[in-house]
Amino acid sequence: MSTAVHRLALLLCVASLAACAGARYSQRHDSAPPTARDVSRIPDAVPRVEPHSRYGNPRRYTVNGRTYRVMDDASGYVERGIASWYGRKFHGHRTSSGETYDMYGMTAAHTRLPLPTYVEVTNLRNGRKVVVRVNDRGPFHPNRLIDLSWAAAKKLGIVETGTGLVEVRAIDPRSWHRAPSPPDAADHPVSVRYGLYLQVGAFSSRTNAENLRRRLAGIGPIHIQRAGHKRSPFYRVRIGPLNSVEEADRLAERLIRQGFDAPQVVID
Repeated sequence: MSTAVHRLALLLCVASLAACAGARYSQRHDSAPPTARDVSRIPDAVPRVEPHSRYGNPRRYTVNGRTYRVMDDASGYVERGIASWYGRKFHGHRTSSGETYDMYGMTAAHTRLPLPTYVEVTNLRNGRKVVVRVNDRGPFHPNRLIDLSWAAAKKLGIVETGTGLVEVRAIDPRSWHRAPSPPDAADHPVSVRYGLYLQVGAFSSRTNAENLRRRLAGIGPIHIQRAGHKRSPFYRVRIGPLNSVEEADRLAERLIRQGFDAPQVVID
């Protein structure tokens, strides 16, 4: 394969199935499988040591005008955010890693984690956990952290709502020993109630944070949160807590239209 053709192949493999909407798909809109499937019979992914995929791991790539940088190593990665899912529309098509997407498999798409990476995903609303193998790029919606296969989302209990608040934790296969919990087990009690916020800015100066709060007046419940060390604090300007992912999306779009930078989703 010539160098030019090889580079083109790499670029084509970067775009996630979750972000594509061209004629290659028989469906215009995504959907769940046409018939019910018992996901309790679908085992979680089993972490194992694997080399990085030949495709889907450029140092950086750009989609919809936004540039993403792929992490060299997923060690220690933990992040909270909004999960979405993708299903029938993309079933049987190629993922960014070159593998075939299977909506019944325990896989996921992520913008920055190396392919493949095994992660544990926890639904922060009900405590359910799954282990998935990240083998695709996406989601490219600005407020989404991870795109789960239909099966993984179903086991977590977020298919019906379309999205969910989750924690994503990278797994080191060399030290992974936990047996996955049965997906049909009762939901784990969750004693902490997590709030959904949009962080619009962070400043070392309280004055700058207050100025931003005044500019945001009327948009929603605005808070300034002090963080950092006592001698060198910084101040986060957040909107929330918000009632739903849909409300967060609407507010984020409104902020961007008004000239603010795209806010960061925070779950606290």
